[in-house]
Amino acid sequence: QVQLVESGGGLVQAGGSLRLSCAASGVIFSINTMGWYRQALGKQRELVADITRGGSINYADSVKDRFTISRDNARNKVYLQMNSLKPEDTAVYYCVGTIRTLDKPSDNEYWGQGTQVTVSS
Repeated sequence: QVQLVESGGGLVQAGGSLRLSCAASGVIFSINTMGWYRQALGKQRELVADITRGGSINYADSVKDRFTISRDNARNKVYLQMNSLKPEDTAVYYCVGTIRTLDKPSDNEYWGQGTQVTVSS
C-alpha cells in the first residue's frame, strides 16, 4: 500500500504565504513525477505544478512566479511554496505521485486526501 499525506493547508489573508508538504510512504521502489492539483468548489480539478524525479517542472499559468514546487527524493516528499496568495487560489489541494511499488510491474498514480487552502480578501 502507498499513502500520500499532505499537510500545511489553512487560512491566510490575500498576499500571504503557505507551504504545503506531501510525504509518500509504503512499499515504494521509485517515484517518477510528483505534483499538486487543486479543486475549487464547483470547478474541475486542475494541475497546479508537477516535478519529475530529474527535476523538470511544469506550472499552471495562473501560479507561475508565485508558487514554487520542489521535492526531496531521498525522503519521498514534495513541497509547494505558495506566495502572493489570491482569493482565487482557494481550493482543496491534492498531492499526486506516479509511483512504482515492489509488487507491481508498472507505475501507478496515487493521490492524497487533500488539504484545504483558503485565502481571504
